Amino acid sequence: AALNTNPLALWYASYDLKADKEFVLAALNTNPLALQCASDELKADKEFVLVAVNSDGYALRYASDELKADKEVVFAALNSNPSALEFAPDELKADKKVVLAAVNSDGYALEFASDELKGNKEVVFAALNSDPRTLEFASDELKADREVLYAAVRDNKHALEFAPNELTGDKDFMLTAVNINPLALAYASGELKADKEYVFATLNINKRALEFAPNELTGD
Repeated sequence: AALNTNPLALWYASYDLKADKEFVLAALNTNPLALQCASDELKADKEFVLVAVNSDGYALRYASDELKADKEVVFAALNSNPSALEFAPDELKADKKVVLAAVNSDGYALEFASDELKGNKEVVFAALNSDPRTLEFASDELKADREVLYAAVRDNKHALEFAPNELTGDKDFMLTAVNINPLALAYASGELKADKEYVFATLNINKRALEFAPNELTGD
């Protein structure tokens, strides 16, 4: 009865009950994260762990190290919770297929990819397709890549929040960005926002940029 209302009551069960597959499975059916309370033997039981991660990928955190490195288990975890990539070993965080499976479902899983894959355009573009603000987790090199930034700002002006200052202060870059998304003017440098020639050029591209232009210029 206690397991039905609070599966983590398994913490206080005897070792024999924590190792009892049927008993622990009842807890998993209510809360997959009850895997953390299972015996080491059950945490290393692939069939058993798959039950948990298929319900909530976060349960991968409590699997044995061997199963955390098992691709079948990891893919199952990512399918139910892409952020479970956080609990995969480094070699899988550096595996392009594994990371793509995660970021295609939830771009924010890019945070847990290896540094090398954070600098991989295919992986980063996949993350951006999920949510442009995941540019935050891309490598510094890709944050300064105009192609990447233009792709990100197309769907979300806020992506420019993570662009380097040298680009948000670059007139040519920002004019192109505003042409793609007029609201990108919000992230132009203060110097550019005070540049009458630049502001009027953005307004010629799209009048919606008007809301981000300084009052002293739009009043001219």
